[in-house]
Amino acid sequence: LAFTTATRGDSRPYRPHIVHILVDDWGWADAGYHRAPEDRSPEELRTPNIDALVRSGIELDRFYTHKICSPSRSAIQSGRHPVHVNVQNVAPECTNSKDPIGGYQGISPNMTGMASVLKKANYSAHIVGKWDVGMATPEHHPRARGYDSWLGYWHHSNDYWTHEEGKCGFEKIKDLWRYNATHDGPAFDLANGEHCSQESQTPENETCFYEEEVLKNEALRIVRDYAAKEEESRPLFLFWSLHLVHYPLQVPNKYIDMFSHVEDERRRLYHAMVYYMDEEVGEMIELLKSTNLWDDTLVVIHSDNGGEILLEGLCGGNNWPLTGGKFSNWEGGIRVNALVNGGANVIPDSRRGKKEEGYVTAWDWYATYAGLARVDTFDEKAAKAGLPPVDSLDAWPTIMNWTADSEHGSGNVTYRNEIVIGDTAALMPNGDGQTLVGGLIQGNFKLLVGARDKLSRVDQYVQTGPRWPNKTSTLSPLAHSKLCGRKAHKGCLFNIKTDPNERNNIAEANPGLFEKMLGRIDELQKTVYSPKRGSKDRRACKTAKGNYNGYWGPFL
Repeated sequence: LAFTTATRGDSRPYRPHIVHILVDDWGWADAGYHRAPEDRSPEELRTPNIDALVRSGIELDRFYTHKICSPSRSAIQSGRHPVHVNVQNVAPECTNSKDPIGGYQGISPNMTGMASVLKKANYSAHIVGKWDVGMATPEHHPRARGYDSWLGYWHHSNDYWTHEEGKCGFEKIKDLWRYNATHDGPAFDLANGEHCSQESQTPENETCFYEEEVLKNEALRIVRDYAAKEEESRPLFLFWSLHLVHYPLQVPNKYIDMFSHVEDERRRLYHAMVYYMDEEVGEMIELLKSTNLWDDTLVVIHSDNGGEILLEGLCGGNNWPLTGGKFSNWEGGIRVNALVNGGANVIPDSRRGKKEEGYVTAWDWYATYAGLARVDTFDEKAAKAGLPPVDSLDAWPTIMNWTADSEHGSGNVTYRNEIVIGDTAALMPNGDGQTLVGGLIQGNFKLLVGARDKLSRVDQYVQTGPRWPNKTSTLSPLAHSKLCGRKAHKGCLFNIKTDPNERNNIAEANPGLFEKMLGRIDELQKTVYSPKRGSKDRRACKTAKGNYNGYWGPFL
């Protein structure tokens, strides 16, 4: 079993406001509270607001996601292990006409989204920022997933100044969409002047707004408007999906100037972006408090995967001292920064300032929020389509550290003791391939199995350094892979509680444990959802140019 059950009661908060802040590509070492004192100085990295939230909230020290963007987001929104919804990072333009249920990027239209579940409890649901779980049809739209409004972009990323992402022929296409009660289409009015860029932030006679500022202002507006309406019968659910700190390394110049002493340009830009992110999180917390929403609000903050360390540190991320990063299943790719906080009616004083070591995954928020809303998570639509059921476990008992003999009333408590690690046979990072169970965490132990198509090797078996990237390092993470085969003497097994950096391989010394966990992986492999996502559909470009005046959007 992936979990254990115990009797408990329902002393949990009832229908709290929920503000879920998802940070993009935020490295383990790029959170101040994870740094050694000598590397925590304001001159090197600043996350004062997040550090304060950890001190006054609950640090989720063993929080896991998928290793890349779209699968993590698909798992969160659908409440499923990535192997049961999506392990591919293909583009939103992809379709496979032979499979009307799964032949698209992201989440199948026949799976019920998180916001739709919360709608059963009359939540007012809004999303801001990156979507990245499907675009092809109206059924992939945030509206069809239960959200009342959205301002954001469909793809993995876009340019922070021009909003451009990809081309149709020689024409650059923009990606920024607004949906609300009166509009559903490209956000033409938010387009910057034609000369705006990272290098030209104040061109003459033009207005340039940093996209992250635009998205932040929308998130703050939603909270402000909600508070003004005093919709006491409808709790608020805000899913704020930041663009930061994903590549490209772009940020207003005044933030770069704050880190001018950092010699390496990549690290200087990334740390400036991290500081911007920390500031906007602080603004949100202050607004919740000033509008008197804080006492009844749960705030969740975490990354979608580890920081990206590929191409000699081109993207600026750092997961020191963990091994690997984004695109890898080592701890640096899937164990991420995470915390919860909230007001007096949500987080008890007895849990503040605690570090929770129990396992929680990104796909567990689905059931956790449903539990707080007192609604069930059974996905009838998916069941009728023959799709995998919801895997999400209610993590509230873990977050609150309830034990089997805790007196909280009556009911069942679930504790996660198994995490399925997803992988793909795709040879390219954003390609399509067979869905694979690439590893397993059970108790203190983690087993990784490399894909046969990749010669059973797992990429990025490397540690960076406390101040990385830097001008003297020539480290190339992709040049460091490790054989993780199906025989104990060639296997990859680690005790991640005593060896969190995965340096001491115990596979050969523990063949019985190795075989047991490998058997479980083979059993799980029989359950995977592995549709062919297809290739880029020409109709996406035709619609972008013909219907949306140079912007991406649904095309079928």
